Amino acid sequence: MESGPAIFAGTAFTLFGAGLLWTGVRLRHRAPVAHGVSPATAVALAVLLDAVFLALGLWCFGRV
Repeated sequence: MESGPAIFAGTAFTLFGAGLLWTGVRLRHRAPVAHGVSPATAVALAVLLDAVFLALGLWCFGRV
């Protein structure tokens, strides 16, 4: 019964973390990432949050 919320949370965290990888694709094509934000700041923040959310997703899946 308790594995349902863990699966949902793990899926949400993992999908959000994977979605942040889109920042890397945008930078590779030299496209703007966010209006008024330097590319270096956007990459640093995206990589940090990507790692955090992917780790949280894997931790949730490990609890199942």
